[in-house]
Amino acid sequence: MSTQAEAFSKVSRREALSLAAGAACAATAASARAAEPKPADKSKLTVGIATLGFSAMTNAELAPELARNGLKTVQLFLAQKDSNFWRYNSRNDVSSMTAERCKAIADAYRSAGVTVHSIGVYTNLIHPDEAERKANLDYFEAMMAIGAHMGVRTFISEAGHYVDDKKPEPHVPLHFQDAVWPQMVDTARELAKRADKYDAKVLLEPFFRGFLCSAKRVRTFLQEVNSPRIRALLDPANLIEVNDLEEMFAQLGPWIDCFHAKDRKLHTDRGVAAGQGDVDYNKFVALAARTAPHAPLVLEYVGPANYKASLAHLRKAMDA
Repeated sequence: MSTQAEAFSKVSRREALSLAAGAACAATAASARAAEPKPADKSKLTVGIATLGFSAMTNAELAPELARNGLKTVQLFLAQKDSNFWRYNSRNDVSSMTAERCKAIADAYRSAGVTVHSIGVYTNLIHPDEAERKANLDYFEAMMAIGAHMGVRTFISEAGHYVDDKKPEPHVPLHFQDAVWPQMVDTARELAKRADKYDAKVLLEPFFRGFLCSAKRVRTFLQEVNSPRIRALLDPANLIEVNDLEEMFAQLGPWIDCFHAKDRKLHTDRGVAAGQGDVDYNKFVALAARTAPHAPLVLEYVGPANYKASLAHLRKAMDA
């Protein structure tokens, strides 16, 4: 090969390599752009509020107060002055909640243009005593009957908590003991059967110090229960100690039907109102819009004194 030919060949090879490298970079950039998530459409999100913090008001007083401030969706807790049956991690006698009384409460909200999305039950599903668990399931079903009178078919609960104060603390907490997982699966399946009678669904809420202590554990539990009647409510403040927001949505995305919008400082136990903790609300809202836009964001841990500030914090994230 002549010197001139060799030089031409070297230039050609250099040019070819440069072109190939450029093409590879362009393909990589195009692939990266394609892999980027689409911008979240936050306009479809619904904002709601839990009625638990408004116990000094009647339902008829509360409904127009919320409506005037743009809140048209509630998660109803029977905690108002004229319907005070609320018991956390327990049960109550709700036999006085007649069909007429239920319809009157629902009408108080609907006449103000407010939708009752769901009802908070929060009984103890993990109690070690079988008779207690059955009584709590019966209570849950009674709440489903109340919901049916109101036209509400979505109910919320945690797994529940149990500590026997009369015995030494066990080496392994109850919610992590081997026998409790299959017991809870059976309990959830029984709850699903009862929900089926009312065409209802139950959303289970995780909490980092309980049975449903992480997003992965909730996912594996729901997969094993394997019922469309048992799904998830995601409260990021309840899991930020153990999961990043991306993990929560990656694990639970297909099961989420509702969100709680509250807050919590890292490495603390006490929940606080939205805007007072370490939850990244801009990221939370974007992930909610991208993953489960049908699920309302329900303000929690709020009452008359602070709900407007928390609402403003949430709406700021929605407008970001």
